[in-house]
Parts: sequence; structure tokens; C-alpha cells
Amino acid sequence: MNVQLAYGRGRLAVDFPEDRTTVLEPTYIPGLPDEAGAIRDALQAPLGAPPLASMVGPEQTVAISVCDITRPMPSRTLLPVLLGELEHVPDERIVILIATGTHRPNDRGELVEMLGEEIAGRYRVVNHSAFDDDGLTYLGDVEPRVPVWLNRLWVDADFRITTGFVEPHFFAGFSGGPKLVAPGLAGFKTTMRLHDAEMIASPNARWGVTEGNPIHDAIRRIAARVGVHFSVDVAINRDRQITSVAAGELFAVHAAMAERVKGSAMQPFDAPFDVVVTTNSGYPLDQNLYQTVKGLSAAAQVVKPGGAIVCAAECADGLPDHGEYGAILSARDSPDALLEMICAWTCTSHWSCRLWPGA
Repeated sequence: MNVQLAYGRGRLAVDFPEDRTTVLEPTYIPGLPDEAGAIRDALQAPLGAPPLASMVGPEQTVAISVCDITRPMPSRTLLPVLLGELEHVPDERIVILIATGTHRPNDRGELVEMLGEEIAGRYRVVNHSAFDDDGLTYLGDVEPRVPVWLNRLWVDADFRITTGFVEPHFFAGFSGGPKLVAPGLAGFKTTMRLHDAEMIASPNARWGVTEGNPIHDAIRRIAARVGVHFSVDVAINRDRQITSVAAGELFAVHAAMAERVKGSAMQPFDAPFDVVVTTNSGYPLDQNLYQTVKGLSAAAQVVKPGGAIVCAAECADGLPDHGEYGAILSARDSPDALLEMICAWTCTSHWSCRLWPGA
């Protein structure tokens, strides 16, 4: 059996024994025949909200949160349609915020790849920085003891829009929706609490669970605290084509999209496996080892205790070289000692390190 594994920007062909191999993958859903038309329809007939164009006045400032280069979000397809609905708003009153979380800023070439040349050149585009205290605003705390520090441009905007793609997330339940506020546009202190050992250790901090998941519960509280006026979420297939789109009120949109995605992305299996071969879904998700932990976490759900996981990830960006990940991984000689250290203190990369010993 020949299987084409997603690897970097291409595929890695691997032969497996036919009689001993089970392939678990999302149910393939063809892309929408008219992606732009489907997005426009969603913006003009949204869930729980008026049409987008009618909600924003020309005198208002608008902030749009978009995914960074580590996510395969089709922003260059979505944004031209969304901005078309805002054509009555002067360009200088619109800012596009790259929701980097604690990741590195995206360079000019990456912005063009993500947004398209016209949008990257026409509008103000700002990389969020979780570490720039002057660029953050404190909005108090939400339960459970999460300090809310958010991007100042986002907080100060008259009208705030999130754009994201929804897929199962290994400790936040699902991506997209309110995650484009936190951790996407959150300060370091906020993200470290959302990603600390206590939060990740919850049995409900796992794939496909939002309600009762302390991380996603807190993320929703943060989004509600600042207020999101409109949201657009999409689902995509392995070819990065849009398969579904919803727009409107943040929580209604995200709940609807999570339900749609859950049925295709999460698959049943009869029994755990001795050996699991996995990927991190290719570029841009497998750019570095830090992000590749997500593929390992998925494999850990289906492998037998004591079994083996083999992960194919290009990691063109290294560990990555920026941040503290490499130094932390090498700080102790065993997984148990590393886990003990991580549980005792916080750092920008500790969530990924913490999941390594369990994987």
C-alpha cells in the first residue's frame, strides 16, 4: 500500500504492508465550486447578526484579526470579499492584525503569500507582538485567574472582526473563532496562563471539546470581555480548498462550524495500534518541531501504551531557531525530569515541551 504523506509543500510517498495497515484520515469533502460566492453569501446572510456592510459606518475604525503563516488559512481568498463589503470604509480606517500569538512576526514575503499582493500593499498590516507591553491593554481578569492583556489596536477599534479556520485542536478543542482574539492577539501573560500546566492537565483540555474545557472556556470569556462584532470561519480540506463557511455572531458561527468539522475530521477506530505513522499536515503546519507536536498528540490518541509513533515533518524552520524551545528541550536528560521542570515554571514554549513526554 502506497500512502502519500503530507510533507512540506509536497508529498512523501511511503510503502506500507497491505495486510497490516489501517489509514485514518478526515473524510474528504470537495471544495466549494464558488468559494468567493459562498463567502459573500455568508457575509450578506449571517448567523445571529445583520449583514456585515450594514453594521459598519464609514466613520468607524475597523480591526480584522487574521491567522499567521503557521496556519493554512485561505485569507487571500476570504479577505478580498470581506473588504469588498467594507468598500464604504476608507482604507486608512482599516487595520489587518496578524494574530501571531507568541510566534515570530511574519515577514513581507509571508504577508504577500498569506494576504495577496494587493491587500498587503493597500492596507495597514500589523504583526501582533505578545511581548510589547506598550502595544497591549489590560482588561482585568477572567476565570480561572487569567489576566486579559490584548492588542491595543484591537481593543481601540470601533468594529472588530475575526477570520479563522476551524479544525480540531489538541488542547483548546477547536481552532478558529475566539482563538483569533486569545491567544492570537493576547499578551504574553495571558497566553502563559492559558497554556500552563494546570490548564493543559485538565481531562477536558483535548481534541473536540469546547464546553467544560477550561482553556476554551477562558478563551470565550476573553473574547466576550473585549467584544467581537463579527466573525467569519471556514473549513478546508487537504487540498486547502474551502469546504464550508459561516459568518455572523462569534459564538454562533464557531459552534456551527465546529459541529460541521467534527463529523468529517474526527474518525472512529476499533483498537489502538502498535505503530502509528503521522504527519503535521504539511506546510505551513510542519514548519518547525514546535508546531509538529500537534501531529504527535493526534497519534498519541490511537497508539497502544508502549507503542511507537513515527512522524514525518519537514521542519524547514528548525526547532525553530527563535524562541526558547530548543534550550528547554535540552535542559534535562529525561522526559520525566523535563516534565517536572516545565510544571514548576513558565516559558514561551512550555506547552509544546510539556506534550513531548506524553507523546
